Amino acid sequence: MKKQFIVIGLGRFGTSLVRTLVKNGHEVLAVDKNEQLVQDIADHATHALQADSTDESVLRELGASNFTHAIVAIGDDLQASILTTLLLKELRVPKVTAKANNEMHGQVLSKVGADHIVYPERDMAARLGKQLSSDNLIDFIELSPTYNLVEFKAPRSMNARSLAQLNIRAKYGCTVMAVKTGDYMNISPKAEDLVYTGDVLIMIGSNEDIRELEDDYEQ
Repeated sequence: MKKQFIVIGLGRFGTSLVRTLVKNGHEVLAVDKNEQLVQDIADHATHALQADSTDESVLRELGASNFTHAIVAIGDDLQASILTTLLLKELRVPKVTAKANNEMHGQVLSKVGADHIVYPERDMAARLGKQLSSDNLIDFIELSPTYNLVEFKAPRSMNARSLAQLNIRAKYGCTVMAVKTGDYMNISPKAEDLVYTGDVLIMIGSNEDIRELEDDYEQ
């Protein structure tokens, strides 16, 4: 379903977000006070406008209250980030996602009404750190502070063994949701399905359980 977003702040994060949303078929109004940044994204956004998002009258003129989701991607001006978030909520935008540079920034954004806080730099560092720390962990998505969805590359010690033989759920408490072999994705694999070296196991588990599995199958 096509959605309408307003993205305010066109740094690297905001620009990438605009491109991704438009690529996925949504309508996006891209806003920044920097004219050059607006020009740079103009060909990739549904609409791109130069405007000061800390001015309530300007946000009203942009029709901010008509959007169901606003993303405040301002990164280098904390005051503008906070004030813009506050004004969007006062204009009754149903959902406001705000980018935070650190925990304190995030706490303030939350207090002024942001519905969701994202920490791009922190989260990217966490993902990279996880990947660099393990030869088998390809990627992960944090579902909660204690549970992750991970892509785990099967080591040689798993080769030609069935999921029943590996017994991952009973041993580690992790649930194998799918097994990817090359371009083929086996959704809800059966107990008798075999795993081969290099296959990617997509699993859900707690941080501790996944870490234990990684340690046992470390190459």
